This record gives sequence, structure tokens and C-alpha cells, in this order.
Amino acid sequence: MSANLFYGIRIVEPDDDYNDIIRNSAMLTESGYIIVISEIVIKAEEKMTTCAIVGVNWGDEGKGRMVDLIAMDFDVVVRYQGGNNAGHTVVNEYGKFALNLIPSGIFRKEVVNVLGCGTVINPEHLWGEIEKLHQAGISIEPENFKISDRAAIVFPFHIAQDSLEEARLADRKYGSTKRGIAPVYSDKYQKKAIHIGELAYPEEYKNHLESVLEWKNLTIEKVYGSKPFELDELMDWSMKFGEKLLPYIADSGEFLRGAYAQGKNILYEAQLGALRDIDYGIYPYTSSSNPLAAYAPLGSGAPDIPVNRVIGVVKAYSSCVGEGPFIAEWFGEEADKLREAGGEYGAATGRPRRVGPLDLPATRYGVKVQGATEIAFTKMDVLSYMEEIPVCTAYSIAGKETRDFPFHTLLPQAKPVFKTVPGWKTDISMIRRYEDLPQEARSYIEYVEGEINCPLSYISVGPGRDEIILRKA
Repeated sequence: MSANLFYGIRIVEPDDDYNDIIRNSAMLTESGYIIVISEIVIKAEEKMTTCAIVGVNWGDEGKGRMVDLIAMDFDVVVRYQGGNNAGHTVVNEYGKFALNLIPSGIFRKEVVNVLGCGTVINPEHLWGEIEKLHQAGISIEPENFKISDRAAIVFPFHIAQDSLEEARLADRKYGSTKRGIAPVYSDKYQKKAIHIGELAYPEEYKNHLESVLEWKNLTIEKVYGSKPFELDELMDWSMKFGEKLLPYIADSGEFLRGAYAQGKNILYEAQLGALRDIDYGIYPYTSSSNPLAAYAPLGSGAPDIPVNRVIGVVKAYSSCVGEGPFIAEWFGEEADKLREAGGEYGAATGRPRRVGPLDLPATRYGVKVQGATEIAFTKMDVLSYMEEIPVCTAYSIAGKETRDFPFHTLLPQAKPVFKTVPGWKTDISMIRRYEDLPQEARSYIEYVEGEINCPLSYISVGPGRDEIILRKA
């Protein structure tokens, strides 16, 4: 009588008992089975993590401080979308910095920082940012900072076009930062963008720029009635700043694949938040790119590398820079007090941020579209002055209450539904253990966690790197 055939695949960790495996195999053999076991041995130290840190709301949630903190566990940090239209504020032993383009991992000497192909780069602004960091004693060399050769260049004519269009829109404006971001992404999808890697080929670069400029000046002159741009001036600008950046320009995809193959840990850093996503946000009051975690591999330059962990960053209250619907917004003295307590001014623009209580419908939506596996809850300490903490639990639209975030056309009709929970009225900025927080603070955290159905793993109680509570929910 023929024996039964048993196939098994066993994932073996380094500390597994191999004698136990052999004994189990022998027992099966004695029972009449022929054993075919494939053992895959994985060394714990070679397991690789890829993680995205993303905004769940309108941006300005505190992603930079989280990247600066978590980068200690990673070998590479990648910015994968956006330009210098938003900033990440980082406070550490070097000082306080507002980074617009350079990834927030730059303060970790052992970390390689990458601007991926999904970013758009103003060479003049980027070089200025590099110089400021150099002056602060931060090392930025080709070994620890790389720019994807496929990233699109933001030219002076993009900045001019951005400002001219906002002026034309007048009271219907989208709230642009006027840094040329929408025009350059528009050019990219019209196949008219110029990649920063082309700077390495001056003759071909000039020919390409001349062709694009002929087309661009038609818009500048004929649509907006403004002065055209000159090729020679743009070439001088390109060479002045572009040549400084040439040593940093590389194939980001090949670099990342090499790092991945070596078991390096990769951290993806997003700009802005889910509600500013061009496809899933409060359109048209969005950015012009995709700050979702799902886009991170595409915008990095290596679309074949997956993301296996997503930290969504949520502020303990709501803030928003720019135009568009912001349902839980506060006004007047109430708003001024919260804005001042939280220092709510744009890192890139200095504009006062709109503020209000935590918006749960918007946050639940952001958690879903980001695919967040855990949450970093920031600026808890800012709420310490409040007797009661207001929360927007739902929206009322045409007399009907909903906990869901609606299609953007309905947002202007939405009214906030608020409830309050007890405040803690004490300074929590020195606390480092979850159990040491006041009961009211813990209740607020656990209430939010239940409402958004995602664990709050990090609780920020201040802007500094160490002003954090690590919590296992």
C-alpha cells in the first residue's frame, strides 16, 4: 500500500528548536507519511520594514516631527510627492527647522534621504534649503541625500503662472501657495515637464527648454497678458542652481532597489494630508499630487517595493491652511486662543491656520483612504488649557445627520455636530508613560481610538523629539 504524501512549508526563526522539528517529522513518518518539508530560514536582523508616515486630515498634522523621531529605526527616508508648497517643522538638538523639500530624516547622520520622482523641485529653493542646513551644521552630501533624475523642475514661469491664475480667479481662488506647484504638475501630465536629470546634458536640456518655453509663453502672454520669459535668462538660472545639484542627482529607483535587496528599512514621508489628495480630497481645494500611502512606491521611483506599515498622523484638534470646506472651523476669540496655544501658522507660508475641534467624520475617512495601520496623535498638550474638549462627531446635511465624510459637492452644505468630553486642565508635556497621563486625557485618547477604529500608538505631548509617549493599544 502506497504511503500518503505530506507537503509542509515551515518558516523557521533563528531561535526555533530544530530538534523539535526533526522529532515532529519522524512522528509523521512513523504514521505512514512521506515527508517533504521546505524550510525557509529568515534571520531576524535581516527582516526589512517599509513604512509610510502620512497625514490623515488637511496637512500640518505633525508628520515632520514623527519622521524625525522614527527615522532612527530606518536606513532611508523618501519624500515621494509635492514640492516646496508645504513645510515640515522639526525641533531637535540642532534647533527648529521648517523643511520644505528635504526629507525630515536629514538630521540622522546614518540615514540616506531621497527626493523621489513624484516630487517637483525648484532648484533655487532647494539649494537655499541645503545652504541653511549646512550653516546649522547638518551634513548634506551625495552619500546621504539623493534627488531622483525623473523629478520635474519648477521654473520661474510656473511660479508666475500660479500667481496670475490666482489673481484671475479672485474671490474664487483655490488658496494656492503661489509656488508653481499646480502648473508644473499640469505640465507633467501634458508631457511638457522637464526632468531634473536632463541638467546633466546641457545641449539637449537647452533644446527641450526652448521648445517648452515657446508653448508656455503663449499662455503667459496671450491668456494673462504678462511679459514672456527669455530662454537665455532661464538657462542662466538653470545652470546657476542646477549645476550645484548635479552631484545629488541619481536614479532613485535603482538606489532604493539596491537598499531593499540589502534588507534596508525604508521610510516614506508624505507632504500634506489625505483631504488634500488630488483624487480623494476636497477637490478642487487640494494639492496637485497624491499624498496617500498607496502612492509612496510610485512616487519614490521604485513602484515594485511595497509598503507594509502606515502611520497616519492626526492632530488632537483640527487645523487647515488655505481655502475650501472646513466643517468644524472655529472663529473669533475661541479660534484665536486655540491658534496661539498651538502655534498654528504655516511652516512654508507663515499664513495663520484655520482651527477647530477634532473632526471625526473627516478623520475616519482619512484613516480609510490612507490605509493606516496605526496613528500618531499629536499636540495633545495644546488642549491642556480647556475645561472641556469639544469634538465634531458627525455632520448635518439637509436636516439629516451622518457620521460619514460626504462627496465634496455636499461639503458646503454640511454643519458640524459637536459633543464635549472632560478636559484635564494640567500640563502633560513632561509625561512619558501612558499610565501617568490624567484619566481625562486617557479617556479622550481611547474615545478617539474607538471612533476611528485604529490604534493610537504614539501620543505627542510637545514638539521636541523626546516629547512623546509610546503606547501599545
